[in-house]
Amino acid sequence: MDRNQKAEVVSALNAHLADVGVVVVTRNLGMTVAQSTVLRQKMREAGGTYKVTKNRLAKIAFEGTDYTGLSDLLTGPVGLASSADPVAAAKVAVEFAKTNDKLEIVGGAMGEVLLNAEGVKALASMPSLDELRAKIVGLLVAPATKLATVTQAPAAQLARVFNAYAEKNAA
Repeated sequence: MDRNQKAEVVSALNAHLADVGVVVVTRNLGMTVAQSTVLRQKMREAGGTYKVTKNRLAKIAFEGTDYTGLSDLLTGPVGLASSADPVAAAKVAVEFAKTNDKLEIVGGAMGEVLLNAEGVKALASMPSLDELRAKIVGLLVAPATKLATVTQAPAAQLARVFNAYAEKNAA
């Protein structure tokens, strides 16, 4: 990689870090290309990215962002999982690490808040932003659904009574 390519990688990573809500640092302990591809696909499906960059370039890209504290975690072969949703990247990385012993969660950050490996796992156990939205909508709709059920109940009972009389008279 020449100097211009390195500058492009650093600026692209720096711009990407400005748009994400979480960065998870993972250690690659000998994953195959196929396993890395599967991880990248799962990240894309969840709305995140998984990038392997040179540690020195990543440290330069971290400068001037909220993620400068992650520079200490960049030792050995590492990958950066990131997403705009604070839970998505952590959830995919932790789930993949459970099924693949060649990926280790090192730590991460949500903005300026640094997380250790346990913090990332705790973050992954939280519901995603879409799940929380669905729960809120469900809570908002529930009273209206109950009201509709209560108002329909007397009419349904009357219909059953009339049906029973009709069946009794028909017999």
